[in-house]
Amino acid sequence: MHWLALQAPPECTTTPNWQVGGTDEFAPWADALTALGWWALQWTPKVACVDRTLLLELSASERLWGGRALVLRRILESNKPLEPVNYAQGATSLIAMALLQSGSSQGPGVNPDTLPLAALAAAQPHLATLEKIGCTRWGQLRALPRGGVARRFGALLLQALDQAYGQGPDLYPWLVLPEVFQARLELPHQVETAPALLFGARRLFKQLQLWLQLRQIGVLAVRLMWVMDARRETAGRGELVLRSAEPATDMTHLQGLLGEHLARLTLAAPVLSLSLRTLETKELRRQSMSLVDDEQVNGESWKQMVERLTARLGPAQVLQMRPCAEHLPERMQTWEPALNAIQLVAGHAVKTGYAGHKSLKAEALYPTWLLATPLKLVVHGGQPQYHGTVYLLAGPQRLEVPGWSGHGSALRDYFLGRSEQAGLLWLYRERLGVDHARWYLHGLFG
Repeated sequence: MHWLALQAPPECTTTPNWQVGGTDEFAPWADALTALGWWALQWTPKVACVDRTLLLELSASERLWGGRALVLRRILESNKPLEPVNYAQGATSLIAMALLQSGSSQGPGVNPDTLPLAALAAAQPHLATLEKIGCTRWGQLRALPRGGVARRFGALLLQALDQAYGQGPDLYPWLVLPEVFQARLELPHQVETAPALLFGARRLFKQLQLWLQLRQIGVLAVRLMWVMDARRETAGRGELVLRSAEPATDMTHLQGLLGEHLARLTLAAPVLSLSLRTLETKELRRQSMSLVDDEQVNGESWKQMVERLTARLGPAQVLQMRPCAEHLPERMQTWEPALNAIQLVAGHAVKTGYAGHKSLKAEALYPTWLLATPLKLVVHGGQPQYHGTVYLLAGPQRLEVPGWSGHGSALRDYFLGRSEQAGLLWLYRERLGVDHARWYLHGLFG
């Protein structure tokens, strides 16, 4: 076992402005000692707070960080929520705490028999009595008969002594992050324009990103709230809900969405404080690493692009196609806001099998652009005309819709045609008899 004990000077953990010379990802998320503990969770999941001291059990994480020497150097040299921080290491947690109290940072090779009893918390209530019998060191107490020590000083002292020598378990309430992220930030001055809120929000997103990394999850929805100056008649509270189709761990996308929303927002009064809270999170999918170099993907995904454009232009300006179970081409799809495009299209594909390979064969001749209303064509000599004579290349593809379908009956023969000036066309002929055939242009190939 290998334990590391960390402790900050009391003046650093009691002052309101406790981020002294360190990083402020956790401020003002928690008190100083808790913030230091959350920072330590990135090195090992076994972190405990005991008597204003942080205890880190590193033996299970040393291999991950490249060995004991390397992980110690990373911990001691990295930016902490507060500075300075004193440290000591030992083979057991109580040895590390004892060395820290005595001002020594000796390694795990220290002889615990030489450590003073004053550094053992369980022995402190009995120090006066133990000194009278000449017992001031751990080794001297350990040499006494166990039965007599238990009757005179209690079994807790023996349990602590066994734990100190590695002969008893280390039972601590391990530090864990909260289930829901919630942080508040008092702005240094009043903010009167919405886009200026992004500067303070970046600090909250930085805290959120570290919380996500430590919990190994991604965020799907967050709520940013702000409190306005109560002295204004229009004062109150405001909020924005940001959603992502993919679990996000990098805050670049969410900050971009927030910037787009704030650019179109007008504040009713100056803002005094901000707060950020997670609404929905999701565990990240584990991916196996390839032995060869994978192709690097640059830029944002198409899902993130849709979300960013929706935030910038508005839901009514970014639409997505939703397939419908209809036979008429003009009714095979509808257009709606693309906010839920991924879920809607995926759900339809699973339900109807529309996304299957076989279903695409029948639509192989469908055009790139479909006219909202079919255009009736002039017919000369039995040939439809559209910027010249249209020559039929393929067809017919027969379509019959009975009258009981609710949209009226339709009897059509679809053809692929070509015009010298307009290019490839998609047109159909109504099946009303050869002498009364009417031709319509229904689509264009881009």
